[in-house]
Amino acid sequence: MENIKEFLIHYRYQIIGALIAILLLCTGIYKIVLAILIIAAGIYAGYYFGKNKEDIKDKLKNLIDKL
Repeated sequence: MENIKEFLIHYRYQIIGALIAILLLCTGIYKIVLAILIIAAGIYAGYYFGKNKEDIKDKLKNLIDKL
């Protein structure tokens, strides 16, 4: 019994995460969450490309030259 209690205490956040994932899969809400994550990734990529435009151009030129 003590081993189970230690296991639950040690892995409680992973267990909670798994239960939330199961709930999202069962209800179909994961489609909305996935769409929000894709939109957020697009926003971040646009921000990153806008801030580092010159570095990205140089890296792409070097990559194309190697090919």
